[in-house]
Amino acid sequence: IFLTFRDSGVLSEFTAKWMQKHEAVYDFVAEDGIRHTVWVIADEAVISCLASFFADVPAFYIADGHHRCASAFRVGEKRRAEHPDYTGDEEFNYFLAVLFPARELKILDYNRVVHDLNGLTKEEFLAKCQENFEVADLANVPAKTAVVAEGASAEEENAAEATNASTEFARPSEKHTFGMYLDGKWYLLRAREGSFDAADPVGQLDVSILQKNLLTPVLGIGDPRTDTRISFVGGIRGLAELVRLVDGGAAVAFAMYPTTLDDLMSIADAGAIMPPKSTWFEPKLRSGLFIHELA
Repeated sequence: IFLTFRDSGVLSEFTAKWMQKHEAVYDFVAEDGIRHTVWVIADEAVISCLASFFADVPAFYIADGHHRCASAFRVGEKRRAEHPDYTGDEEFNYFLAVLFPARELKILDYNRVVHDLNGLTKEEFLAKCQENFEVADLANVPAKTAVVAEGASAEEENAAEATNASTEFARPSEKHTFGMYLDGKWYLLRAREGSFDAADPVGQLDVSILQKNLLTPVLGIGDPRTDTRISFVGGIRGLAELVRLVDGGAAVAFAMYPTTLDDLMSIADAGAIMPPKSTWFEPKLRSGLFIHELA
């Protein structure tokens, strides 16, 4: 379970100094190109010091792994029912978690691709967009994307990177703005005043604004978790992936400004729930690197 917390910087400074003085137990690059480095702390005095740091942390926030957390909880309940004499110390009462200070994390954008315009023409759809968004044409030429073939030369790869980088002008640079790719062109959408409640920690999220003002009423996307007419693209894949999908047959794509860690923690503090498909964290920890045996 991927957890984060507000950290003054003291804990990060402590662990960084400790790692500089000790060798890692594991240090490898996985098949996906992500490097994993693991240190093991066995010194009881250091462990006690770390525990004292965490004792002052008021709350931990689930950044990723909500469903895994719920599953682990249900397993614990099942095992407790099977062992009514449980003490609370059994392994089934615990699950693995990783902690990252919020200051060391960055949420990536989680973009949207819709497969049709819900029966609207391009002109009708753009007119509908202008009801709750200011719409600006970002370019007079079609955006392009390039795919690198297997075995391509370094020159071909560099040329493709330059072409794909040309889509970055459409990336939103602030909250409440959206990049929209439609019929070979990029547009900038800016939420109009009154289209959302700035005092509502959930309602002011860009994913909520887009859902409430465009996806549901205009494109007919009800529950984004189950509607097959919408797909989601992690920000690690870049805006060129949105261009590729729309040019390949989808109707429209939306480039989102990333949700912030402050938004995530404020919503949790308010007892509210993040909308679906709000955050994308990358890279992911390697599965199986650590294993927790329940019995």
